Amino acid sequence: MKNFLQKHFKGDTVIWVITLILLGMSLLTVYSFVPILVKIEGGTPFKYLFKHLIYVAIGVFTMRWIHKKDPVFFSKFARFGFYVAIALLIFTFFFGTKVNDAGRWIKIPFVGLTFQSSDFAKLALIVYVSKLLDRKKDVLNSWREGFWPIMFPIIVICGLIVKDNFSTAAIVFALSLTLLFIGRVPFGKLFSLVGGGILLFSFVVVIHKAAPALNILPRYETWENRILNRMADTKDVVENAQALNAELAIYNGGIFGQGVGDGKLKEYIPEAYADFYYSSFVEEFGLISAVILVLCYLILLYRIIRIALKSEKLFETYMLLGIGILILSQASVNMLVCTGVFPVTGQNMPLLAMGGSGLIMTCLALGIVQSVAYSQQKKTEKVETENTISHESE
Repeated sequence: MKNFLQKHFKGDTVIWVITLILLGMSLLTVYSFVPILVKIEGGTPFKYLFKHLIYVAIGVFTMRWIHKKDPVFFSKFARFGFYVAIALLIFTFFFGTKVNDAGRWIKIPFVGLTFQSSDFAKLALIVYVSKLLDRKKDVLNSWREGFWPIMFPIIVICGLIVKDNFSTAAIVFALSLTLLFIGRVPFGKLFSLVGGGILLFSFVVVIHKAAPALNILPRYETWENRILNRMADTKDVVENAQALNAELAIYNGGIFGQGVGDGKLKEYIPEAYADFYYSSFVEEFGLISAVILVLCYLILLYRIIRIALKSEKLFETYMLLGIGILILSQASVNMLVCTGVFPVTGQNMPLLAMGGSGLIMTCLALGIVQSVAYSQQKKTEKVETENTISHESE
């Protein structure tokens, strides 16, 4: 198995193994977790499994194709990817397909598949900010030459996302701040940015409250209700039914779980195959499997950090650290929502939730990681070959 992976899938073998295992597990769980979707939209579990299988195949192909690219490729196309992300977000803003009053998706003609533009924008922003941090590392103390040129793309992307997806915008903004901190941006500037961001958002909320007809934040009431419901006594709040069912599903799972396909509460949890994936997983697979799942994500993060710190180029280090933190943060938010720690948000479980643009973009991100790992692998092999030749010549 290991020899096969090393021959056809270059880079870090552990990352390949974990990724393929999680994608394989996603096929099983998606087939098991979609009864509520069948009830609402019709069809059969096999229909959704086949659709998810297409996304998995695209994801694996994308990851395998991109990991053969030289890491310089991502630096060259960083700005272009950023502009594409802006174009997709603007298009989605005006022409996006609405689901639950949120226009986050672009419908791909003829094939019946959808694409969430923010998934691409998150990755594009990480790559572009990483390049800017590397390029402007010597002028980060300057507001005009260093700080604002880096902050501008962050503000633009988060501003375009926040209207219909506050949780994603918040995660992207926090991730960007983390990257800036890692990139040694002065703490005073970061503090000023956070304070300014809070004031700006508060100002927008005040305008929305004062002039609701403008509908500046169409999902503000949804955000407010989720936070208030989380703070309220859940026993008396009907709106918390989905969060309560998610917590009950985790309790119902016990140590070993109810067994694949035998979970009951997944039939009453909206998005059991996506936003509440972790609760459905624990109900059917149990606490032990849930711990193993957490370890898989932590090992994935460790391997990514290891590759990032081994790189001799700051751009690659920043980019990989951003990707690793993004994947772990999405998984963590999904788990924290299902366990009742966080209010309900729309964050899927990476590589496991029912497929779509999120799964493909995660595979693309991991392909970038493997590209850097493969590049390091080739350099190591080259040095070893040169050393062998020099020893033989002596």
